[in-house]
Amino acid sequence: MKQLIQKLTTLGFSEYEAKAYLALLRSHPATAYEVSRASGIPTSKIYQVLDRLVERGMVAPAASGKARRFMPLDPDEFLGRYKNTVEQTVDALRHDLSHLSEEAKQSSIWNITDGGYLIDKAIAMIDEAKTTLMLSLCKEELALLEPALAKALKRKVRVAIVHFGVPESKLRQIYAHPIEETIYEEKGGRGIVVVRDSAEVLTGTIMDGGRVEGAWSTNQGFVTLAEDYIKHDVYIMKIVRRFDAELVRKFGPHYAKLRDIFVDEEEQ
Repeated sequence: MKQLIQKLTTLGFSEYEAKAYLALLRSHPATAYEVSRASGIPTSKIYQVLDRLVERGMVAPAASGKARRFMPLDPDEFLGRYKNTVEQTVDALRHDLSHLSEEAKQSSIWNITDGGYLIDKAIAMIDEAKTTLMLSLCKEELALLEPALAKALKRKVRVAIVHFGVPESKLRQIYAHPIEETIYEEKGGRGIVVVRDSAEVLTGTIMDGGRVEGAWSTNQGFVTLAEDYIKHDVYIMKIVRRFDAELVRKFGPHYAKLRDIFVDEEEQ
């Protein structure tokens, strides 16, 4: 009986309500006095308890004689109704809470400090991609992401990759950035950016020793900023492929003068 009472209380019954319902199941119809005596509920409380059960539809008054008697709802009907109510409530909550969560995501930026999680998150984003993927990374991270990228390409996802250094990959959608060491020095580590379907962005820097500083977000401003960053690198790589010799002559090795954003020698 104690276990039955505990199980009923987990469904929202008070202890007295559980005891009264069980007493009625054992013997019904029954008067309030009979329920009180069978359940151990004080007589001063029994009518209040039974009235609450009537309101909840768990107990119904029985038309039998002059004394007021009570009948319990059949357990199968009670449990079936409870199950349907819970399932409907859970479904409604899933929708409403998911909506709130999506609203929160739009303004949230999650910090990432674990290198393993950074790569796992990147793979998950690639696996979820439906239309486009834009990436900026180095050979170490490309080697880890290449199997997922190959699958995305088979799904007809459009992929653009800016790769710092000479790529060691069979993927064709790669724009090789020629100044790998300079970029590494500027960032203080290997950089990675992944943008999925113009909807979410992952960015991080992997330092020597494995320390990571990264972030993930669906904030549209953050996503657009990362997308533009990769797009402009692709634009530059297309220009470099065609005019590398001229660029070196004009701006020097590693395009040093081009990369100095605070000085334009043409204006001096």
